[in-house]
Amino acid sequence: PLKKSPSASSLLVLASVLRGCPREALQPHLKAIATELAQAHICQASENKRYLEHLLLCVQTLITACQEDCSACSLQLMQVLVAILAASGAADLDEKVQETVGSLAVAEGSHGPQDVYQKHMGALMEWVTASHGDWTVYSAELAQFGVLITQAGPAVGEALQYLIPTLRSCLQPTRDPQMRLKLFSLLSKVLLRARETVDSKGHFHSHFKTLVTDILVPNLQWHAGRTAAAVRTAAVSCLWALISSGTPSTDQILEVQGVLMPQMVTTLEEDSQMTRLISCRIINLFLQTSGDTREPEKLLKTYPELLKRLNDVSNEVRIAAATTLITWLKCIPNDDGKSYYQSNIQYLYKELLVYLDDAEPAVQDAVLEVLKEGSILFPEILVQETEAVLHKHRSPALCQQLLQHVQALAAAC
Repeated sequence: PLKKSPSASSLLVLASVLRGCPREALQPHLKAIATELAQAHICQASENKRYLEHLLLCVQTLITACQEDCSACSLQLMQVLVAILAASGAADLDEKVQETVGSLAVAEGSHGPQDVYQKHMGALMEWVTASHGDWTVYSAELAQFGVLITQAGPAVGEALQYLIPTLRSCLQPTRDPQMRLKLFSLLSKVLLRARETVDSKGHFHSHFKTLVTDILVPNLQWHAGRTAAAVRTAAVSCLWALISSGTPSTDQILEVQGVLMPQMVTTLEEDSQMTRLISCRIINLFLQTSGDTREPEKLLKTYPELLKRLNDVSNEVRIAAATTLITWLKCIPNDDGKSYYQSNIQYLYKELLVYLDDAEPAVQDAVLEVLKEGSILFPEILVQETEAVLHKHRSPALCQQLLQHVQALAAAC
């Protein structure tokens, strides 16, 4: 019945038969039974909770009955458990599966669930990713892939030869957009714990350029539509998780900035608040990384876009833009070379002074910090511009505070 038409009731019958068999009678057939349960027509036959519970019961019964003999079919049993986790949407069932992985670890003499994943990670990834060229968001294998990269912990770092090609293929702009959204979400979660997952062996940095140029950049390109916008948001979030994970070196980040900075300046204009906010943070990190090594022309292209964000509907984005402008000002050399930037800095002073009279106190405070940072470049011009607008502000307090700051700087020199 299982081969022809698997059902919850036939699995329950099988579990009962297995429970009634002596260990020595089961032992010769153990691998054949586990292999059959791991076949797609059984372990992927249904997402029905009762079906999955009875499938899990078969695995639990085998482990209980055969104990250490299960080490011979541990891979097949893990395939079934991963398939159940992927199909299940029930927290209580997920918990039972995790407990069963622990029971399997004890039965075969491993130290715990992570050891079981580590032992089989290569074979499990090979099993799941073999069909990645045909995946859509509805593919059972996609869900199983998600289980593996989120549950296997450090073992993920040992399976990069499967992970990276699968991501490169499935995240191309021609593939199913909903699948790409799901994969970007999974990848972001893993990257937030990079040291404990993809970089557990310290090899992930060697795939950094591939991730950026072959996977992220194509998904940052502008295309019309809500789904395309959601993909860009997911790609920007993933990029932030990647570059802030501590995995890539400063040189690696510098190497991809030329490609990514124009993309981030463009995504500052996205409808999604989250995209605009993360884009500010990424530009801030890029500026921190490059310091005063950036070419003047490229630097000057960045600040007008950040200024626009001070007029954002989100105060969080406005404050992030102000923070990034502070970093931008730190990139301007405070030496003879600064004269090249004088007209731009004067324009920046004028615009910032408008926001110093903003209705939102947190934005006012953030802008004041930007002006204080910029005051060391052309203090006389800043004083002149501040005095010109002081009487127009609803309260002169912040303008006076800024003037006092400039005077204190001059006195200290």
